[in-house]
Amino acid sequence: MKNINIIRSLGVAIIISTAVTTYAQAGDVGGLWAKNCASCHGKDGKGETKMGKKLSVKDYTDAKVQDSLKDDVALKTIKEGVKDEAGKEKMKPYAEILSEEEMKGLVEYIRAFKAK
Repeated sequence: MKNINIIRSLGVAIIISTAVTTYAQAGDVGGLWAKNCASCHGKDGKGETKMGKKLSVKDYTDAKVQDSLKDDVALKTIKEGVKDEAGKEKMKPYAEILSEEEMKGLVEYIRAFKAK
């Protein structure tokens, strides 16, 4: 009986730890978005900023935009950046700035705009 209580306690501790870690990562991704993305894409993902309008960024709250955007393409875009037809940088690459997990977190963050 004592061992079962220990195992239950460990299970609860693991669940709480996972929840806290997930919450912390979500907050970190929000900070990454605010620091690196919001100036063009907007805090709300609509792209209605001065630079967003100038660059014609997509509205991530639009279901059609979300449906057309594939996670692997979004991740590649974050990693490699975006250049226009003339080769001018429209969005800088983040591969050397952010970790793989942070970039994947940003893709998930973009997905969350669809529900808002």
